[in-house]
Amino acid sequence: MSSELGANPPPAVAHAIEQARVTQMRLQAALDRTTPFVGRRWATTGGLLTLFVLRIVIAQGWYIVCYALFIYLLNLFLAFLQPKFDPQLYDDLASQDIEEGEPGLPTSASAAAKSPGGAGAGGQGGAGGGLMSGVFGNPGTNGSVNTEEEFRPFIRRLPEFKFWLSATQAILISLACTLTELCDVPVYWPILVMYFFILLGITMKRQIKHMIKYRYVPFDLGKKTYK
Repeated sequence: MSSELGANPPPAVAHAIEQARVTQMRLQAALDRTTPFVGRRWATTGGLLTLFVLRIVIAQGWYIVCYALFIYLLNLFLAFLQPKFDPQLYDDLASQDIEEGEPGLPTSASAAAKSPGGAGAGGQGGAGGGLMSGVFGNPGTNGSVNTEEEFRPFIRRLPEFKFWLSATQAILISLACTLTELCDVPVYWPILVMYFFILLGITMKRQIKHMIKYRYVPFDLGKKTYK
């Protein structure tokens, strides 16, 4: 009986499911059309965030909602800055393999030595590389970045569009929370502000050190462009 009900749902349920599917498709199509308009999308999100902050300041409440929103936005921003394939993870795996007596991950030097045209075969250096070769730049013999490797673009852990969509949804949910007194938990807001800025300083310092160590820039500002 249950299998027959699942295969042939009532007309009202089937109509509701079809309407939900059509609505989801239309919403996704509308979102896809906004993809090229980066500036307009973020300007709208900035306006919503400004409206939310004004609501908090004027109403003098919902501080815990504001704190949760900014913590979530900080996490999204950090995921936006981080690469999809973290080089630190590969370094840790290579170190663990070496400690366990295994060969570990290949590096550009080892791959060049094993390649037919590599230094180990009497050649002038190979074009091979490790798993992360070309993503963050492989150091050469003198510590400089090897520019002969294949170019691979910086891939973010959180793409820009998903960053914008998640941030906008979070702001809209936070605005909705300010419409009910159930979310207005009484807290001492200066402690939340101080804790947020301490957390912001620690996380950004760690992220900047990671960027300097592995020599990557998550923004296009200052990079060479070719027409």
